Amino acid sequence: MKSALAVLVAVTAILPAAARADGLPVLGLDGNSGVVSPDGGSRYVTFPSARGTVISRIRVAGGQVAFYRLIPGRFVVPSVAYDNTASGLSANGRTLVLIRPRTALGQKRTHLVLVDPLRLRVKRQLVLRGDFSFDAISPDGSKLYLVNYLALSRNNFDPTDYKVRSLDTRTGRLDPRPVVDPREPGEKMGGLPVTRVMSADGRWAYTLYSGSKHPFVHALDTVGNTARCIDLDALTKRDDLFQMKLHLARAGHELQVVKANKPVTLVDTHDFSVSRPRAVAPRPAPVSAPAHHDVRGLWPYGIALVALIALIAASARPRARATRAR
Repeated sequence: MKSALAVLVAVTAILPAAARADGLPVLGLDGNSGVVSPDGGSRYVTFPSARGTVISRIRVAGGQVAFYRLIPGRFVVPSVAYDNTASGLSANGRTLVLIRPRTALGQKRTHLVLVDPLRLRVKRQLVLRGDFSFDAISPDGSKLYLVNYLALSRNNFDPTDYKVRSLDTRTGRLDPRPVVDPREPGEKMGGLPVTRVMSADGRWAYTLYSGSKHPFVHALDTVGNTARCIDLDALTKRDDLFQMKLHLARAGHELQVVKANKPVTLVDTHDFSVSRPRAVAPRPAPVSAPAHHDVRGLWPYGIALVALIALIAASARPRARATRAR
């Protein structure tokens, strides 16, 4: 096990450089940081072997290899955004999806495998006609969502020309209908995926895209087999979009587009309305406590005053008795 961990660390260290050496787009390559289990206790990673691919389950706390297995073929944990966000593990923890990395700009077939995360055994192999990358998986693992690229040939290269398709993992069949926003069924979706965040239950996949007209969030409902495209007009003229992240707040009711942990745009995840963050009022300056004068130097004068009052009172008593005697 120790030798396997050493090899894993060494290979993982060179994967980012190797993955980008051919100049191909990041999508369809390796989410080299792996994907974390729903309970946060394990991380699943892959690395190449002379005989295929080694899948490893690593303990997040400590980094020890808990289990690993060799499977035939070259497969990786899929990356779903240009910030190298990885995905592929269902929310119930029972299905892990791996994809064969592309070796050319356009590919005629796409290969995927469904893996049992417990024993790391291949449950099903999928070979699809056409050029696809992995996008999301439903919480129970029954559906995959794939990006179907339509123009990645040398003569017709447009990575923003694609459709989102769903696949039934029980039958291995693609739904012929693309997944679209029902409000705009004819609207062509196009853009580059910047970053991704999943809802806590694994149902919604929120992806920030740099669209051709304006940035938008693609909210994919992996249970309802539908989507919403949320335009972010306020970010149109910003040139720092690829420095932004997505964050869920208020128990998942609010999606925040953030930069350096500071929200720049807010999306209500119920009605998909967009708003600006409220301006934070400056904190009032602290009220200084009144100055406390040092009274220790006044005590002699206090004693003198008390003595004077006592003297006046004593001198007044005989006069009072004399007055009463008259």
